[in-house]
Amino acid sequence: MADSEHSSSDDTVVDSREKSTEKSELQFSEDEEALIIRMYNLVGERWALIAGRIPGRTAEEIEKYWSSTYSTSQ
Repeated sequence: MADSEHSSSDDTVVDSREKSTEKSELQFSEDEEALIIRMYNLVGERWALIAGRIPGRTAEEIEKYWSSTYSTSQ
């Protein structure tokens, strides 16, 4: 019965919070965006190589940013 106490709207609230948190983590400056685009055009999906050119960024952050911003599968 404990499961019936949880409504699906609670799960929706948690999911939207997670998405907004993820989106806020993916904030890149215009200079970073331009560099990511240029590097991607040169080296493709070599995220670690691209991240090495942007101080304080990880390959995972850049890949997630690219996928959420420029992915054609969405």
